[in-house]
Amino acid sequence: AGLIGGGRWPRPGEISLAHRGVLFLDELPEFGNKMLEMLRQPLEDKVVTLSRATGTVTFPANFMLVASMNPCPCGYYGDPEHACTCSISAIRNYQKRISGPLLDRIDIHVQVPRVKYEKLTDDARGESSAVVRERVLAARQRQTARFAGLKHIDANADMGPTEVRRFCPLGNEAHQLIGAAMRQLQLSARAYHRVLKLARTIADLAGEEQISTVHIAEAIQYRPRKNDYWMV
Repeated sequence: AGLIGGGRWPRPGEISLAHRGVLFLDELPEFGNKMLEMLRQPLEDKVVTLSRATGTVTFPANFMLVASMNPCPCGYYGDPEHACTCSISAIRNYQKRISGPLLDRIDIHVQVPRVKYEKLTDDARGESSAVVRERVLAARQRQTARFAGLKHIDANADMGPTEVRRFCPLGNEAHQLIGAAMRQLQLSARAYHRVLKLARTIADLAGEEQISTVHIAEAIQYRPRKNDYWMV
């Protein structure tokens, strides 16, 4: 109830309190399969509906989901320097708490290796937050202009299939690339549209109007693959 909402007199949960914001779920598998499956529909519809004997209530739930997880209960499966102490069955049961349909609704999947000491103590600096902020603001301004006059669409993530066809045109090479990825990775229709929306955003961040093969390739690499999530 705390995450989704509920109670005898329905009250909004964390997904509604995070409306138009970010919901971060640390140690994602620890929430349990039943609770995580309840996220699927809100992630798709941007609202959550709670039904009780007294009636039905719908709360807004248009949030950005950010989550983290370990590869196994002990956290060391696949680590080249530290032996994992978990059994194969324990690892499988741990990973099965997150279903394929839920993973399909997450646009960006990134495996993060252990940070070495040399990296932690390195004085080299990357881009400043101010520089990144300006790039994001410019991308959002592009999207505001793109969707001017369209109801309920403020950003690329809000596009439906109709808007994707209109605002995400591809050249021949980009079409061939995403077609090959669909066949090789066996992507779903949902994943196809999510790849295009993500590629549209990557192009916006680069300040480019046309979605190129570079943008498509980057968007595809963020999709979960069969060897991701340490499939054992």
